[in-house]
Amino acid sequence: MPVLKGKTLIITGASRGIGRELARSLSRLGANLVLSARGRQALAQAADELKEYSSVLYHAGDIAQADTADKLVQLALGLGGFYGFIHNAGVLHAGPLVWELPEKHWREIIDTSLSGGYQLARYAMPHLVSGGSGVAVFVGSGAAEYNLPGIGAYAIAKAAEEHLARQLAAEAPTVASFAYRPGVVDTKMQEQARHAEGGAALQLQEIFGGYKEKGVLISPQKAADYLVRILLADPYRYSGKVYDWRKE
Repeated sequence: MPVLKGKTLIITGASRGIGRELARSLSRLGANLVLSARGRQALAQAADELKEYSSVLYHAGDIAQADTADKLVQLALGLGGFYGFIHNAGVLHAGPLVWELPEKHWREIIDTSLSGGYQLARYAMPHLVSGGSGVAVFVGSGAAEYNLPGIGAYAIAKAAEEHLARQLAAEAPTVASFAYRPGVVDTKMQEQARHAEGGAALQLQEIFGGYKEKGVLISPQKAADYLVRILLADPYRYSGKVYDWRKE
């Protein structure tokens, strides 16, 4: 069983939702953390509440930018025991049909998931490969497998991100690289979809509002706990795969 105490992980999208719960759980297990998100204030609050359990550093910035990813890896190397990253950051912009989506929103969605994953891999993988082990985890989505109007760009981004995880596993077999689908989680994205605007707004409001009304949403903490279990058990079992706990 892998022991996370004393190892260092990077978590993106760590200021709220699943990312923040992952940080809480991993820090209590003694893992050192480097947290990332775009909002500095919320990120600083997330980091401050964890410092009694382990060493926690943070850096606010756009993960799709090379300097942000480079900084995160350098901070992780400085803490020692660099073990890998969990790329949790994502952007939705729910509601518009693909051709209605402003270009800046298209780029933000694709860049956060896909370019962000590439930049992390670009700077982290050489160190993980040279160290002989580690993890590269990408938080995927079941949306990658279907075509629902109003979240098309997000689904495309997640499909590409999951393929990136499998590609890294093929190229660097000593690192456990996989995608993790957390299920239908009660996050800000769910709230955004329930209040969607654009050509597919009514359809999204009905679907995502139904999740809330039927009580099928799971908490961010529960979603984080499933991933932590994988990291504590055998992450290499899932390398090159997409893990969806609902299908286990």
